[in-house]
Order: sequence, then structure tokens, then C-alpha cells
Amino acid sequence: MRPNVPHLLEFLTNEQAIMVHQSVLQVLDEVGVRVEWRPALDVFSENHCHVDFNSGIVRIPPNVLEQALKTCPQEFTLHAPDPQKNIHVTLDDVYTIAGSSALNVLDLDGIHRPATLQDLSDLTRLIDGLEMANIMHAMVIPQDIPQPGIDRVLFSTILRNTTRHYYSQGQGGSSVRDQVELAKIIQGGSQNVIDHPVFSFVICLNSPLVHSAERVQEMMECARYNIPVWLEATNMMGATGPISIAGALVEHSANVLASLTLMQLLNPGHPCVFSIASGGFNMRSGAYVASSPESVLLHCATAQMARFYRLPFQGCSGIDSCLPDAQAGYERAMQAIPFSLAGVNFIHLAFGMMGQLLTSSYEQAVIDNEIFAAAFRIAAGIRVTPETLSVDQIKNAGPGGQFLNQKFTQSNYRAEHWQPRLTTRMGWNEFQRDQMGQDMRQRANDAARRLLKEHHPQPLDMNQSRELERLAWEMQKKAIPGS
Repeated sequence: MRPNVPHLLEFLTNEQAIMVHQSVLQVLDEVGVRVEWRPALDVFSENHCHVDFNSGIVRIPPNVLEQALKTCPQEFTLHAPDPQKNIHVTLDDVYTIAGSSALNVLDLDGIHRPATLQDLSDLTRLIDGLEMANIMHAMVIPQDIPQPGIDRVLFSTILRNTTRHYYSQGQGGSSVRDQVELAKIIQGGSQNVIDHPVFSFVICLNSPLVHSAERVQEMMECARYNIPVWLEATNMMGATGPISIAGALVEHSANVLASLTLMQLLNPGHPCVFSIASGGFNMRSGAYVASSPESVLLHCATAQMARFYRLPFQGCSGIDSCLPDAQAGYERAMQAIPFSLAGVNFIHLAFGMMGQLLTSSYEQAVIDNEIFAAAFRIAAGIRVTPETLSVDQIKNAGPGGQFLNQKFTQSNYRAEHWQPRLTTRMGWNEFQRDQMGQDMRQRANDAARRLLKEHHPQPLDMNQSRELERLAWEMQKKAIPGS
């Protein structure tokens, strides 16, 4: 069941949301953001923003932001190679996005090691086969190939192994241009890419309040080619953002809205998603904390502010545990349930991301699929109709009766009650006989191996696949310094 939950769970009162908004306006107008690319400074300056060309500081007046919010669309489509898997973006629906760019894997033999290109291919196929997955992202960054220009290889490898929309990333403006060229092979020409791009682009903003040259170049090229963007700010509370949840909310909201303003100045009506990957900060180790009660509150509150601005919202999840264990299970559930109830339209890093987002686990990806299925069932809520109120069924059963033999029970069992794939619901003897005493991690291992053996999506014909791979490697070679 896919939930449609406009606002069931809120942590801010209306008055508090207005206080947050007023603080965001004050930060944008009085503090500003540092924009490290001169052409973007010119755009801001030409559109009535206050620009210091020496420092790169841009201060955005409230009326400029207000106009940008008016032109930013609330609904649009994220197209997929398979049109049946297109995503219609609204302010109410909830979807998942695969994990993001881990450097390591915990493989099916239990070995923790650097990720390879084969892992990228296999994990893409694995996620493609999970029923709760909606949008694909690179689960790993392969460490066995050169890193400059690697986004081109990611693009080719992923789109040869999935039929879903691709949430892409890059290394500057040239990345966007090259990925448009690669998409042309799949979509049959430039205009098809511009009209219905099968990929979108994440713009990773620095906190506090910095838009680096590479990221701004990506924004300007995405505006040129009509590529939807995920404007993603990431602060760590107490380090790159205020220690208070409310303060972190103000900082990353201001950061995102500044980038949204630029996108709308460049291309009014450009599809944008308000996005964050903010979290906590471990003061002892200096590490990012992906899963904590405070991070959950921050994401739910940001979802509420995104609705305040009438913008679709992407929040990030992720597991701090290093193993698919009890900690991993509770951390995932602690995010999946409130996020889906709070109306986080896109739950990113939804499958297999562990150890401060540095490791992708095949087993945990399968377990996460189960957890999200249960969470989405909760968020889908209760059907209350004359039929489901069941007065006739209660009459038929009468005091002391039963409902097993009633047609309504048989026809509505699966519609009313979620059926798990991985979870066991049996007594000890049956569990030992049918499951051989395997814990959930072992069962997930078997399920992942089976899926990888059986699931082989073929989104492209052989000629397209070969040309996409050839051109991607050629582009990467050109991106390597000195090549």
C-alpha cells in the first residue's frame, strides 16, 4: 500500500511554523549565502538581490523569494525508461529512493570490503526487484575504477540494470551535459530528454549557507536542459549547523530556498524538490549521525515547512549500525514510520545504507524493504466505509460467533491486513522446521541471493546498452586529468 498522507504527524504548531519562516527570511535577507560562481552572482544581481561581488555573498529580499515560490511547481512527473514506473510528484504521496554512494559493501558472504563496479550492477538489480523501491540512486561508488568522471559510469551501469527513474549526481556542469548525451541514447534525441528526462540531478549544498562553484554550475546546466533537481542541504547539528533542532531547521531551509530562488530565476517553473540530508554530530568521534531521535524530529519538521512553502520534500534516512542487527532494525523503523506519517514525499537512502552511510548491505536492503512495507501500511490508515464497519458481518456472527467463514473475511483479508515476506509468525517448533531456526539476517541473505539469481531487468536493447557503456567509458576517460 502506498500512503497518501497530507499531514498526519506534525511537531510544529502553526505559530511555530511562522516563527521558523520569519527566521528563514531574516537569514536570507541579513546573512545571505555565499555563491562561488560569478555567472550566478550576475543572475542574482540582475533580479534585485543584494550581491557583494568581492565576497560572493548574496542577500535575498523576501519579495524575490516569494516570487520564486510562486513559479516553482507543486506537481510534475519524474519519467522512467518504463513509463509504467513514472513518478507523479505531489505534496501528498510518499515514495522511496535507493541508497546513496557508499564506499564499501557488506557482501553476502559477510565480508566488509571496498565496493566494486560489479557491486553497483548487482545492488541496482537487487533494488530494482524490491517492491517498495520507486527511484534508483547509486548504491555504491565503485572503488576499483578511477574516480574522476565516475558519474558517467554510474549513469551507464545503473540505467542498464533498472527500468526506474534515476536520481543522478555529478562533478560539475560538464557532468550534466554528458549525462544528457547519454540519455539521448536511451530516449532517442535531445528534445525527448528535455521534455521527459529519465533522470534528475541532486545538488548537494554545503552548510552553513555555501553554494560551491561545481554545484552552481550543475544548477545552471540543469536549468538549461530542464532536468529536475533535488536541492539538498546537509548540516550536522552542532558542527555545520546550530545545535538546536529549530536552528538547524532554519539553516538548511534558508540554504535550500536560496538555491530554489536561483533555479526559478534561471528557468521559471523548473521542477525542484526541497531536500535535506541533515543529521546529528558525534562529538566524540566527529562522525555524522544518520539515525537519532533528533534527526527524526528535524526531518519531520522540515517536511512540515516544505508543505508550508507548497514544495515537494525529500528527507534522508540511513542506519548507524554496522551490521544488519537489532540496532539496524529499530533505527530503520524509527525513521520509516514517522517519515511516512509526516508526509516526507521522498524517503531517500531507504535501502541498505549503514555505518554512517559509508556501507551498503545486501541483506539490510532486503530487510529495509520489509520494514517500509509495514510502515507504509500504517501510514495508509484505516478504511472507514459502511462496508468496512461490518455491522452486517457482526449481525451474521452474533454473540459468541466467528467470522472465518464469511465471504467478507475471505475477500478483504489481503486488502485489510499486510502480508509480510520476510517476517516469521509461527511457534517455536514450526519455526525450527520451516525456517531451520534462521534469524532475519539469514533469511534476508537467502532472499537476496534468490533475487539476484532470478531478477534480470532488460531496460535497453543490446545496441543501446553497448553504445551507452562505450560512450560512458569514453566520457570518463576524457574527465581524467592528463588523459
